[in-house]
Amino acid sequence: MSQMRLICRARLRVRSSPATLSVYTEPITALLSGNSSKRTMASKAVTLENINPNIVKLEYAVRGPLVIRAMEIAKELEKGAQKPFKRVINANIGDAHAMGQAPITFIRQVLACVSNPELIEKSDYPSDVKQRAKDLLNSCGGRSMGSYTASHGIEMIRHHVAEYIERRDGHKSNWQDIVLSSGASNGIKNCLQLFCNDIGGKPSGVMVPIPQYPLYSASIAEYGLGQVGYYLDEDNQWGLDVDELERSLTEASKEFNVRAIVVINPGNPTGQVLTRDNIEAIIKFANKHNLFIFADEVYQDNVYAEGSQFFSFKKVMTEMGPPYSGQELASFMSVSKGYMGECGLRGGWMELCNLQPDVRAHLYKAISAMLCPTTLGQTAVDCVARPPLPGEPSYNLWKTERDAVLASLNKRARMIADTFNSMQGFTCNKVQGAMYAFPRIDLPQKAIDAAKKEGKTPDTFYAFKLLEETGICIVPGSGFGQRPGSFHFRTTILPQPALLQEMLDIFQKFHKKFTSEYA
Repeated sequence: MSQMRLICRARLRVRSSPATLSVYTEPITALLSGNSSKRTMASKAVTLENINPNIVKLEYAVRGPLVIRAMEIAKELEKGAQKPFKRVINANIGDAHAMGQAPITFIRQVLACVSNPELIEKSDYPSDVKQRAKDLLNSCGGRSMGSYTASHGIEMIRHHVAEYIERRDGHKSNWQDIVLSSGASNGIKNCLQLFCNDIGGKPSGVMVPIPQYPLYSASIAEYGLGQVGYYLDEDNQWGLDVDELERSLTEASKEFNVRAIVVINPGNPTGQVLTRDNIEAIIKFANKHNLFIFADEVYQDNVYAEGSQFFSFKKVMTEMGPPYSGQELASFMSVSKGYMGECGLRGGWMELCNLQPDVRAHLYKAISAMLCPTTLGQTAVDCVARPPLPGEPSYNLWKTERDAVLASLNKRARMIADTFNSMQGFTCNKVQGAMYAFPRIDLPQKAIDAAKKEGKTPDTFYAFKLLEETGICIVPGSGFGQRPGSFHFRTTILPQPALLQEMLDIFQKFHKKFTSEYA
């Protein structure tokens, strides 16, 4: 019986039950009698007993209890509360602009012009900015950013994205395979929904790296899918071992129909950049087991370490030739990361490779139910996919700003790894790319015991102590997954250099105090 029919029957049973009908009649009776206080929590239509259990199961560590407490502390400081620190340092989330990164002028000028078209005539913005704004407005209904667009995004922008991919990979990209989305997250969730069905009495399983970005564990839980974790190799720069993939798949197949694999490259939270050999091995594994590949490549501009290079899954599988070039793949990109950091605009895209035409049609149909991505997000996507070219008026400033952001991130990537590796009890792999470090920390047994008494994981206990005593907010490794018996945390490299140095100095002092207290 289908899930929808089960839901419908459940609704019919609820509606035919006199006991449950009181949920609807009690509030009306109470209002008519002038006594609305009779409505109790037990009479609510949605309770913990009948809420979708997948929502209860869902967790999202990046915005979890630590972050909520950090916000409370910030408000307490605003009201004059006395703390051993003057401000909260939010090292928990990859929000570049919130941590002081300056916007890219070209993107903001185009956004200004499409939002207020009067600026096209009245401002002294460069001519290429004005022409871009005109082209975008001409692609919108009524020449207004306030209109709906096609569900998959503005066609002109999809063409520009395909051209971007062709320049990046050296291989043809079909603009009709491009779908614009509200950040990469929406595209990822849209594709995950393709697997929401049981086959032979088993739910579909999705392989995700451990550590992983909590979007995946949260969405998999929300959709009632099975999370199949495979461990990254911390001792080998968070690399990916095919034997580990085979182990994970074999064990999970007893419970799930494993149908897809997620790869995050460059890595979040681990900051590694996969080698081409590693990518080829993953593609061969996926092809062998008929797995759909989710290639999360939103940090493709964020590569720092000497010898590291970004290779897209699309490029590698194309160059591997048949049968690998026919592999089903969805790759994802976002304007929230890279040198842009435009998180709040919610712009992104996905490229769909080798899907059956009927499957793609149904996916597009599902996407159309959400109408369209934000038009300002699509505008930012266009600015990233088709940035100023050499010789155009905005090019020199765009290149200067872009290079400065990436050079600063490179410096901070080295700074943070070097500092943690100099601290007793810490081991931190080189931050080859992305925006995060994921150091391993050896915690004293006394601290582990204290965490157990408080009902916390040891890394969460450490993170709360750090927050309450220093104002530094990080995310414990347990929120991303880690090998049993190991403890980590994720911190961003996004605080600007002076603030990052201040944060690391405070961190060192705290850690000495913590280890002394719990020695």
